[in-house]
Amino acid sequence: MIEILTGFAIIALAVVVGYVTARTGILGPGGRQVLALLAFYVLAPFLLFSVLATADVGALFSALLPVSAVAAVTMMLAFALVALLAWRRSISHTVIGSLSSGYVNGNNFGIPIAVYMLGDAAFAAPVVLLQLLIFAPFALATLGAQVEGRTSVRAILRSTLLNPIIIGSLAGVLVAVTRIDLPPIVLEPIELIGHAAVPVMLISYGMSLHGQRLLAAGTGRRDVLLATALKLIAMPLAAWAFGRFAFGLDGVALYAVTVLAALPTAQNVYNFAQRYETAEVLARDTVLLTTIGSVPVLLAVALLLG
Repeated sequence: MIEILTGFAIIALAVVVGYVTARTGILGPGGRQVLALLAFYVLAPFLLFSVLATADVGALFSALLPVSAVAAVTMMLAFALVALLAWRRSISHTVIGSLSSGYVNGNNFGIPIAVYMLGDAAFAAPVVLLQLLIFAPFALATLGAQVEGRTSVRAILRSTLLNPIIIGSLAGVLVAVTRIDLPPIVLEPIELIGHAAVPVMLISYGMSLHGQRLLAAGTGRRDVLLATALKLIAMPLAAWAFGRFAFGLDGVALYAVTVLAALPTAQNVYNFAQRYETAEVLARDTVLLTTIGSVPVLLAVALLLG
């Protein structure tokens, strides 16, 4: 238990440091963006490569992946049914709301949580790959078709395959699958750079919380509340139920899929909403609410299953 509380304390301190940094303005107006870009394009790919290159191949392609996929798709479909049939939302708005309900923050929050709650960053990697290789391209194709009236399969494939996190992850998986034993002179410098990813991600996220205003009137609060409830409550329960009764998971494996399902909504969802100027407030408020709310939910999961 003390290890879990220590992990939360480490994460909380880094987030608070980021918030204070943004509030004081010591990095200037572009500081958060610089840190976010550094983490996304440099640090996270190095971290995921070093973690996956030395990971157990069986763990990467275990039952944890389908359980996470089923839980996420269930939440997305639940939001879509309510939004389309009951609330008559547009397809593009529904796509953003569905992503807000099931697309987890596997990078900025997932990697630190995997390190401090599960003991291994490799637990977050399959979920990251699932989202970046399947969920994101499908969502972007739909948004492109609805908002711009057209979509380019070539552009989507190109952006997906050139994503630095995907490149780092796939390269690490390739090394693990082929059982290449990297010498220390190669692996240790990569690990050194990768170790900076977690604190930088958390500080960057803490900076993003400064200046946020939640649930303003007339901004679709019920959409935000539905997506938040699905993400924080229904998705961990679904992951636990699917894992326990449909896939026969127990112990560490069941704990891991439940923790991963309890992660907050990914900031990528807000980036998608900004890119297509669709449901931006829905994405922003859900990201913030689920991030704050994920702390007690993760603590409850740790107490019950950890």
